[in-house]
Amino acid sequence: MEEDPRRPILRELSEMRAAFRKGWQLLRQRGPSQIQFWFIALLVGSAAGGAAVLFRFGINELQSLAYGTEDLHMLHSFAETLDWWWVLTVPVLGGLAVGVLLHLFTPDGRVRSVADVIEGAALNDGRVERRAGRTSALCSLITLSTGGSTGREGPVVHIAALISTAVSNAIRADGITGRDLLGCAVAAAVSASFNAPIAGALFAMEVILRHFALHAFAPIVIASAAGTVIGRLAFGDVTNFVLPGGSALEFYIEMPAFLLLGLVCGFVGVMTMRAIFLAEDVGTRLQRGTGMPIWLRPACAGLLLGGIAIFFPHIIGVGYETTTAALTGQLLLHEAIAFTVVKVIAVAVTMGGRMGGGVFSPSLMLGALTGLAFGIVATGIFPEVSGSPTLYALAGMGAVAAAVLGAPISTTLIVFELTGDWQTGLAVMVSVSTSTALASRLVDRSFFLTQLERRGVHLAAGPQEYLLQMFRVAGVMRGPLDDQAADEDRCWELVRSGVYVDANATLDAAMPIFEKSGLPFIPVVTLSGEGKAPELQGALFHVDALRAYNRALAATAQEEHS
Repeated sequence: MEEDPRRPILRELSEMRAAFRKGWQLLRQRGPSQIQFWFIALLVGSAAGGAAVLFRFGINELQSLAYGTEDLHMLHSFAETLDWWWVLTVPVLGGLAVGVLLHLFTPDGRVRSVADVIEGAALNDGRVERRAGRTSALCSLITLSTGGSTGREGPVVHIAALISTAVSNAIRADGITGRDLLGCAVAAAVSASFNAPIAGALFAMEVILRHFALHAFAPIVIASAAGTVIGRLAFGDVTNFVLPGGSALEFYIEMPAFLLLGLVCGFVGVMTMRAIFLAEDVGTRLQRGTGMPIWLRPACAGLLLGGIAIFFPHIIGVGYETTTAALTGQLLLHEAIAFTVVKVIAVAVTMGGRMGGGVFSPSLMLGALTGLAFGIVATGIFPEVSGSPTLYALAGMGAVAAAVLGAPISTTLIVFELTGDWQTGLAVMVSVSTSTALASRLVDRSFFLTQLERRGVHLAAGPQEYLLQMFRVAGVMRGPLDDQAADEDRCWELVRSGVYVDANATLDAAMPIFEKSGLPFIPVVTLSGEGKAPELQGALFHVDALRAYNRALAATAQEEHS
């Protein structure tokens, strides 16, 4: 008997009705709360965008006061006309103010920046330190206004994180909501600061949250758009860099040259990062070896910067004037090379001296200078099959920045939005891809993640590595009164043989002990001090540690794929 031809249609209509009823039920249950969260995202984005605008205005005003010029886009040209003692003194005074503030209001004398925001997203439910964060914002404002050779994106991102932290605490947000709000605030701040709404949203997801979950996309885009509107109301809808016309890719035969440029830029990015870390280590050794007060370290860095700025004033501040000169081909080959070397030194001194600021703007400048130098050489060797050297400067700008940030997607887009040049995308993407491929193998994926690795915070390898740091042993162990507690005599036997774990430690300290010993449990003790016997608190069972770890992995996977 033949099937009624209407039956498949009726079955399909029945399935559509069931799906509609389910969708309507979900809309009624979750729709209002979702719309409410989007509204919160809009408010957070507006606040973060406003904070970024105020921070930029603050830099302009204080820098104008320090150097006596209102045209900050021509700052280094104006600095050439100042007395040498003024150029030398301003960074010293700025460093002294930064050192005193850090000494008084931070526990370790360190400026907080993007790496701390990434750590907060991964390990602290999207929250950051508030008191140290506020102090760091003020220190970075002073540094960027008094000759510090860094950028404003790091402080702006951390200011945005302070705003989202306050909101998350106020509404008692859980980890997922806290991270989403953090992404919203960061996206808005970057968008407002650089007039880059697309890159701002992707930066928040690629660098800060380190995932592209769909549930976070809509609120982050809404916040990014709000930040862009705030920024354009303050500064207008203009690009940060104005390029000359005719920078189109003339010949596809140039592609190998852009691949090679990416490798060169990746090397420059790695050398910049290593120079910063070397300066940090040298500064710490000198500080300890000489007994220098911690508050004097930024002032000493300011003295070095002032000395460099007397001969190379282009290192002062963010460096937009020099970056624009490179992008427009106004520099000679020897100037581009010399400025690159001096800028790397200046950035390393500023960061190693703990003066504050970010690395994005310096990496843009270094990339433009590297690309221009490479382009001058390439077009000189193969003039018949080469385009303009300024095209190499544009590609280099994205390539070095991508290598340093470890963010090829958002960096490629922000270069387009900063310059307004979307026609040369192929060259930029090719250079960015090779630079990040090289740099990610020579450092721990990015400057920020390498910073964290140096502090013992292991985020570069992914959640399977850092989730163990989220669990305190005391919270997972079985106490002596537990129904399935470990045998106390056996625990003391292990303690006497040196096999135990501190109750204040995290699971990442306990798991290697399990792996090495093969024991089903480890005694948990509290260490009262030297010469005092440890106090037994209970035992950590291997199965309990694995169970907690697996739950965390499942929750992370659910968040990243929802």
